Amino acid sequence: QVQLVESGGGLVQAGGSLRLSCAASGRTFSTSGMGWFRQAPGKEREFVAGIKFGSGRTDYAESVKGRFTISRDNAKNTVDLQMNSLKPEDTAVYYCAYDSYYSSLYFSTSSYDSWGQGTQVTVSS
Repeated sequence: QVQLVESGGGLVQAGGSLRLSCAASGRTFSTSGMGWFRQAPGKEREFVAGIKFGSGRTDYAESVKGRFTISRDNAKNTVDLQMNSLKPEDTAVYYCAYDSYYSSLYFSTSSYDSWGQGTQVTVSS
């Protein structure tokens, strides 16, 4: 099973930037992919961005398009989430997740096999 560890969260002012990283241990496949999700207090966990390893296809939630960029470093086996123009409503715990068969259901939490422990992102106004 692929194990995931996130890093890079923190406190930033509105308009600022943060970069999250997710390190994966274990074998991954070209059919697999990684997603970033977030969960704010009292809310359900929601999809933020995803990437399919084989094709490099990326997917984004409408709320982050144009501000967030997901990328993969094959050499380091990490997936990063660059977050720019952050807003207070981006405040949440961010989780990375691994899907052994990344498909059109990339937005669903039930599609993913492994999850990281989460990292807090707080955006002050």
